[in-house]
Amino acid sequence: MKIDAVFSGGGVKAFAYIGVLKSIEENNLSLERVAGTSAGAIIASLVAANYTLEELTATVNELDLKQFVDPPKFTRYLPMSKWFLLFFQLGINKGDCLENWLYEMLAEKGIYTFNDIKAGYLKVVVSDLSLGKLIVIPDDLEQVYGINPKNFPISKAVRMSAGFPYFFMPEKLPNKMSKKSIIVDGGLLSNFPLWIFENGNSQINRPILGVKFTGKIEKMNQPAEISNAYDMFHALFATMKQAHDAHYISKSQLKNILFIPVEEVGAVNFYISRETKEKLYQSGKTNADNFLKHWPK
Repeated sequence: MKIDAVFSGGGVKAFAYIGVLKSIEENNLSLERVAGTSAGAIIASLVAANYTLEELTATVNELDLKQFVDPPKFTRYLPMSKWFLLFFQLGINKGDCLENWLYEMLAEKGIYTFNDIKAGYLKVVVSDLSLGKLIVIPDDLEQVYGINPKNFPISKAVRMSAGFPYFFMPEKLPNKMSKKSIIVDGGLLSNFPLWIFENGNSQINRPILGVKFTGKIEKMNQPAEISNAYDMFHALFATMKQAHDAHYISKSQLKNILFIPVEEVGAVNFYISRETKEKLYQSGKTNADNFLKHWPK
């Protein structure tokens, strides 16, 4: 059976997606359109590029996340300069290594721009802080930035979507107001864009599977304990990431959402062990196996 899939953000938790994809294959489900935010956008782009499960598994087993930690070289000699980067460049790491890796992975399959894949089969969510807008790439490129979506690199779109604030320096795009927009992680405004494949007439051509990290939707509204500035900073991000999605997801949609509990893993912990990767894979596989036994209904 052909299905569409939407993958939530979650940083390095995305290793669990390999287990999910394994379960999808074993249940004779075939992914058509895919979409995602941040880490979800990474996996969606590789699926859209027709990477097989075996190829993705091999890539993940060999992947060294530390290669994506790429602050400017002078920070090796001037560690305190990272604080200046935060102030002036709005982030510590350039994000170039992540984008280059994505470019090379997609190029292996002859994929460079959105013109190289079937129209509508990949959607990536980013946040435009300058315009205060949630942006869907490639859909909004022409209207908001005057950019022909057919010529826009998928690797750049995904890198922007995965641009975790302050960890990565934000990307900049000139908008139609003759100013540069600051683009960051799509999870800031919609970490789980389950709405993205909805048609205007509410008809769904095929089942849509949502894959989301952490617990059930009820947990999204639990009160946060705020006793200091750090707690408040964390709560601000959590609120922005969750509010839009919590408002959108109704109880009727819960039957289409696969929840993967991996709360103990930090989203930008690029130093996780092989054992942690395996635990993430098993969590994705086990939870997907249990869910897909009875899905779609």
